[in-house]
Amino acid sequence: MSTIQVTDTDFEKTISDNELVLVDFWAPWCGPCKALGPVLEEIASENQNIVIAKMNTDENPNTSSAHGIMSIPTMMIFKNGQLVDRLVGAMPKDAVMQKIEPHF
Repeated sequence: MSTIQVTDTDFEKTISDNELVLVDFWAPWCGPCKALGPVLEEIASENQNIVIAKMNTDENPNTSSAHGIMSIPTMMIFKNGQLVDRLVGAMPKDAVMQKIEPHF
């Protein structure tokens, strides 16, 4: 599985329809966001039990604002529609997986 794009319109459905979702709040002009992209693609391809969703904060200000996104990249982990963890900043794969694995 690869990452999916989510918008203000389908965000709530995505986090409620899937047991475990990591949402990456990013923007095209953000250097650390670009560095994080391949890490998340790799995690998505290796783990079928989590959905990795990417939300462009420039194009989807409502969800970003509602979740208090102040800096990007910010990743939020949702389990059964509930926020269970929040990660701020670009991180190596191992650090991201350490945050995800307790929720499998």
